[in-house]
Parts: sequence; C-alpha cells; structure tokens
Amino acid sequence: MYLRLYLASVLRKWLTPAAWVAAVTAALLIVFPTGFPNYDTIYALAWGRELAHGASPDYGAALPPTPHPLADLLGIVTTPLGDGAIEVTMAIAYLSLALVGYLAYRLGALWFDRPIGALAAAIVLTRAPYLSNGLRAYVDLPYIALCLGALLIETKRPRAGWPVLALLALAGLLRPEAWLFSVAYLSYLLLAAAEASATPEEANPSSSSQEDPPASERRASLERADTQRAGLIRPALGRSRDALLSPHGAVLTALALAAPVLWVLFDWITAGTPTYSLTGTRETVDTLARHTGPVDLVLWGPRALGEVMQWPGMVGAAGGVALGFVFLRRRSALGIVAAALALAAFALLAAAGLAIIARYTMLAGAVLAIFVAVALLGWRLLETGHPWRRRWQAFAGLVLLMFVIWAPNQWDLDSTVHRDLSNQGTIERDLTDLADSGAFVKPLCGPVAVPNHRAIPRLAFALEVKPTRIVSASEESIPRRGYFLDPTSPFVIHNFILDPNDPTRSSLTAPKSFEEVASNPSWLLYRHC
Repeated sequence: MYLRLYLASVLRKWLTPAAWVAAVTAALLIVFPTGFPNYDTIYALAWGRELAHGASPDYGAALPPTPHPLADLLGIVTTPLGDGAIEVTMAIAYLSLALVGYLAYRLGALWFDRPIGALAAAIVLTRAPYLSNGLRAYVDLPYIALCLGALLIETKRPRAGWPVLALLALAGLLRPEAWLFSVAYLSYLLLAAAEASATPEEANPSSSSQEDPPASERRASLERADTQRAGLIRPALGRSRDALLSPHGAVLTALALAAPVLWVLFDWITAGTPTYSLTGTRETVDTLARHTGPVDLVLWGPRALGEVMQWPGMVGAAGGVALGFVFLRRRSALGIVAAALALAAFALLAAAGLAIIARYTMLAGAVLAIFVAVALLGWRLLETGHPWRRRWQAFAGLVLLMFVIWAPNQWDLDSTVHRDLSNQGTIERDLTDLADSGAFVKPLCGPVAVPNHRAIPRLAFALEVKPTRIVSASEESIPRRGYFLDPTSPFVIHNFILDPNDPTRSSLTAPKSFEEVASNPSWLLYRHC
C-alpha cells in the first residue's frame, strides 16, 4: 500500500508538468505548424554528422556560425536517423519553448502564487521573440529551459549544489553566459559553507561578550581595528578554502568549470585553436556590422531587452521589481538576483565583442516576465489594510491599460511570426525537395553556387556533402563548372535573406553555359558539368 501511494505521488509529480508541456506543445503545433531549423542549427546537424563519421567539422564555408558543443552532440546522436534528425530537432524546439513557459509558471507560483505564475507563462508564450526563435530551433530556448530548471531546483531546495551546477554545465555548452552563473553559484555555495561552519563567536562577534568594555578600551579597540584579526575575513576565507578543497567542494568546482573547459577542448580538437568560438564570433559580428562593445551596449542594450519585453513589459517589470523588493523582499530576492545575473552576463559578453541582439536577452526577459505579473497581481499578496495596496492596484491598472493599448501591435508581431515561419518554411522545404529530387548528380561534378550563405547548411545537410562544397555567389564567384541555384522570385529573395546586413547580390544570373535542370516554386537549378 505504501509503495502504491509513493508511486501515485511520483506519477502526480511528473505527470502534471508533462501534461502541461504536452498541451502547450500541441497548441504551438496547431497555431504555428511550420517551424524549421535555422541556419545555426542546421549547421550543427551537418557538423555533428561529420563528427559521427570521424571527420573534423568543416568550418571553411562562408560565414559559418559559432559552434555549440551540445548542439553538435545532438547532430552526432541523430546522424543514424538521416533526414529524421530535423524532425527530432524540431520536436526538441517545440518542447523547449513549452518547457520555458511551464518553468516561468512554476517559478512564479513558487515565489508568489499560481495566478502570477500563470500570467508570467502567458506573457512569455505570447512574446514574438520567444515564438520566432523557439520555432526556428535556436539553441537559446533549450539554454533558457536549462537555466530556469536550475533556478527551479534552487527555489525548491536552497543550496541544492550539484543538481543546479549540472544543469548549468549543460546550459554552458549552449551559451557561455551560463559559465558566469556557475561561478557565481559556486561562490555562493562556498560562502554558505563557510558561514555554516563558523562558530557562534565568529558568526556574531558582538555576542561573545555580555558586558561592554570601558569607553577607553572601546576607543583603543577601534583604533587597532583589523578586520582580518577580528575574524571577519581571514577565518571566512579559510573556511571557504577548506570547503573548496574538500571532496564535495572538488566535485562542485569540477561541475562549475566543466562547460568552459569542455568548450575550449572542443574548439581545440575540432578547429585547432582553443579560442575559435570567440574569434570566429567576433569576425562574424564585424562582417554583419552588428552592434557590439561598451558604447553600443549603453545605446542598444536596453532596446534589445525592449524588443523582447515591449514597452508595457518594460514598465511592468521595472515596477514589479521595485514593488517586490520593497514589499515582498523574501519572495522576490532570488528572482531579482537571477535577472541581474542574466543581464550582467549579457552586458559582459557584449562588452567583450559579441553581438547585442534581442535573442541574448530572452533569459532575463523570462525572469522579468514574472515581475511583470507581480506588477499586475502582486497587490493581492499585501494585507487588506496595507497602505500601499491601493497604490499598487493603481499601478497595476496603468500597466494593464498599457497592455490593452499595445494589444493590436502584439497581435501584428505574432501574426508576422506566423507569416514569416510559413513563408520561410516553404522556401526551406522547397530547397530540401530540390536536393532530394535527383537533380544533383552524385558525386557532384563541381561546386554548388547559391545566392548567399543562408542556403549553404541546408544544402550541405540534404546532399550529405561538406559545407565548403557549397559556395556563396555573393561572397565568392560563380564557378565555371558545377551548379547554380537561383531564386525564382523577389518573394523568395525577400523571405530567404533573414539578416539585412548579409552580403547578398540579388542580381546574379546563371552563366550562359549553364542549363536549367530542375525547378520548383522557390528555386531554379542550373548545371554545367
């Protein structure tokens, strides 16, 4: 009987979130059925296949993205599935987006209450950047889910230790911001261990003596005050060092450092240099003329976060953080620290030369969405007679009015995501269909020239060739022999070129020696062998 009750409890514990995530995933599939893996993720699948076959990833094509070790690992394990790797990747993408919504709900419910959690999830799942990037299978959504999962564990079990660091280690193989989170959390654990091991006299020196010394002795003591001798710094550092050198501390340290060490080793083995990801990313940032550096961080950083939150969310988040800190401090503390760390990591990487784009603020945005919900509903957690209850209600009404006014714009943003996913997904599928049609003679009689680098990973994956076999006609030249892929209409050009700073020449035409061998609604294929 006890076993049956235990199993029922375990099933309830896991079935409820599983049902929640499954329901949201199903809703996303109904509303947005045409998700597809983006440029970076298709590259990861292609590189993973090369690694599975014992070859180094081919980083030599035009504008390759930054490799992410965990994404490449997905490419390795899905290699036996062939084209099925894309279906697995998209299943993970939809589930990750739904999981981010669920985790926002759970954190809001645990920190405050269920209505606040439910509203936070609704805010996250209706913001265009989460939908757009999530349903294009960017690594950012699994990364956010892992970080929020670590935050949930810490919420339920303060100072949980290795489970939190294990999830952050996985997240750190997708995005380097998680490295900072791991180090910060490890420092917190070590300081907590030092406090726990302190004697009562060390923890509270003022209580070691019941009687106050004479005034002359107090003055002399202040003049000779040395915080290290007084036991306020040196003993604490010593206890932290002891905790760090203990077997348990060594395990925690290994987990905290695992992601950066593994990433550096991955770069060293696959690219021959331990800093390939950093230098390669900086080169791409320069080529695409993206905002980066400390000055651009000040100018464009808030706009990147605003693109995720939109202005009602920015006002609500600011107010929710302030009100939560003043009136619900114990409930709000972990969330405020998490949001601050996420924004600090974004700022640090931006100042170091990485791009300032909205996608990199989505983790902070997911946490701040909870405080938007606090701004709207947190007044309910104050006592009925609290003097700030009505003021908070007034602020909530203002934020609600902002959301109502903004609602048509939000509808337009989400509708644009739906339309773009449909249009771009159709073009991507047409490209895959062309690759599978047999029009490309194997082995290829020459390079395949494409309009710009966006088509490279999709064709390389579909044709099972190295990415350097596909050349960007805009950035290189059309080969004398081989293949030339031409978009059929301005519609294809407009929807396929996702970054306005991409180096693209849309006026390219096939050389006269090339003849048309295949076509579909999106693409014309020419060949000269």
